[in-house]
Amino acid sequence: LSDCGIKFLVGSMKNKQRVSSLFSYVRSELTRGYMQDCDELMYSEKHRRVSTFMQTPRELEKLMIFGFLICLDSFLFVVTFLPIRVFLAVMTILSRPLCCRCVSLERAQICDILKALIVVVCVVAMRNVDTSVVYHMVRGQSFIKLYVIINVLEIFDRLLASIGQDTLDTLYWVATETKSKKRDYLEVMFYFGVANIYVFLHTVLALFQAVTLNVAMNSHSNVLLTILISNQFVELKGNVFKKFETDNLFQMSCSDIRERFHLLILLMIVSVRNLAAFNWDMSHLETLFPVVLMVVCSEMFVDWVKHAFITKFNDIQPEVYRKYRSILAKDLAISRYKNSRGDHSDLVSRRVGFIPLPLVCLVWHTFSKSFHIHGNTGILMMISLFIFLISLKVLNGVLLLGMVHGYQHYEPAADTYVSSNPATGQQLKLSESLSRDVSSLTTFHTSQDSLHNADSLLENIPVSFSTGEAKDAVFLKQKNHRPKTPLAEIERYTLCSNRIV
Repeated sequence: LSDCGIKFLVGSMKNKQRVSSLFSYVRSELTRGYMQDCDELMYSEKHRRVSTFMQTPRELEKLMIFGFLICLDSFLFVVTFLPIRVFLAVMTILSRPLCCRCVSLERAQICDILKALIVVVCVVAMRNVDTSVVYHMVRGQSFIKLYVIINVLEIFDRLLASIGQDTLDTLYWVATETKSKKRDYLEVMFYFGVANIYVFLHTVLALFQAVTLNVAMNSHSNVLLTILISNQFVELKGNVFKKFETDNLFQMSCSDIRERFHLLILLMIVSVRNLAAFNWDMSHLETLFPVVLMVVCSEMFVDWVKHAFITKFNDIQPEVYRKYRSILAKDLAISRYKNSRGDHSDLVSRRVGFIPLPLVCLVWHTFSKSFHIHGNTGILMMISLFIFLISLKVLNGVLLLGMVHGYQHYEPAADTYVSSNPATGQQLKLSESLSRDVSSLTTFHTSQDSLHNADSLLENIPVSFSTGEAKDAVFLKQKNHRPKTPLAEIERYTLCSNRIV
């Protein structure tokens, strides 16, 4: 017996020798002590979980800030540097002889021209969409219908984002291939039309989201705004009480980065539209700012609680967010190479799920309705705004490069994400050893040799596994074995652990 067990037995024997009475019962209740040192492992594990729960929001916000700056850099690139790159590409075409103009562009320049054409086509198409009609149509609906509309818009936003980047990547690939037949050019035109349809539909959907948010903020009763905020807390019910692995948590973190940036852009659009409706009366900010702050704070609070409980229930260390920052930093560093595998905005789109083209079209459509440019003063203001955005893009890029230098070399230890509880750690080690043994069976099929090898492997399985459980685990692993995708290769809509978060 341990020392704690001996102390407990001695104490119980002494209590039996005492004469039981009401006075002795009251005295024992007032003077009895606790021996927490006997359960040191249990209490240390609980201390570690509480510490993890409290550290998670801080590590999450570091990842969110870094991801927000990456999305901002991708957004500003389309607004500032993309027009300049297109201008340089056009000048390159015009500077060549007529017979060589078809082959004078690089692949990156072709992609830049396609992006610019998509933005121009969608901005022109959005002129046919009357924002005021959409606003009154949404405002005339009942609260229950608006609640359904909010959820439907969120679902279709994710569906369009999942297919959007694949569509754009297909267009870029088809457009930069070597053309030998007339049919190849028709294929480019086809995918160019599909990409325009996608960007237009996604822009209209984002417009409906902005209008719904505007209706909620301008409603006299706070019922709709309460419904909008409570819809964020539904994520807790749908995600907290489920099993998560590090790859699923990475997808959720990328989704939260994109959602937060998307929400801030929508709030900026709503604020501009409200100020324009009040003839730019800045006193209206006293009414508008508390509502915007409440929506942002509720989004941040839901993210903190959601990630804190997910890491607590699934025994994931908060250091995993440093690994996520390292992956995003490496993506950004790779995109800076001269011969990288893609533009950094495309890499961000694949990893985080953020596609800047629809938001750029929506911002242009909203600002063109809110600001009226006349004469030389308006042109001068546009030039000043463009210079300011370029300066902001350069400053944000320099800040990102400094953060990338510190994040991309992070290499966690082998046991960083494993629980420090000895019992849990032993079970994980046994499971890992079993998985390594089972993985050697995946090269065999259902033959007699594979059965013989399986029986030989069962002899090396630790005693803590029963024979029936071990056989079930081996053959289930052999039947349904699927190589796990490395964390650095997981994109926003990659199937991980039989689901996409």
